[in-house]
Amino acid sequence: MSGNIIAFIIWCVVGVLFIGIGIFAFSAKKAVGFWANAKMFEVTDVKKYNKACGILWCVFGSVFIALGLPLLAGQNSPMILLSVVGVMAEAIALMVVYSQVIEKKYRKG
Repeated sequence: MSGNIIAFIIWCVVGVLFIGIGIFAFSAKKAVGFWANAKMFEVTDVKKYNKACGILWCVFGSVFIALGLPLLAGQNSPMILLSVVGVMAEAIALMVVYSQVIEKKYRKG
């Protein structure tokens, strides 16, 4: 098996873990936390909040996997910059969507 394929498989496993976080959020009974080591705020509707967080994580994981496709192009391919810059932009977008959309919509008070 080529090193490119192994790298892409590892990349996909990480993406599937993000999707797994989303699936866990769908089925959680209490509001899921987004930030590590931060106290969770009171949520107006836990079920809808968890659904929104689950969708956010599933989309993040899917886009993450798609951004790994340049790994298949080869070790010295300049297209890998698309993956690096894309994941950075995606992570920033994840935080912005959570804090500006989801948290504002479901924060109690």
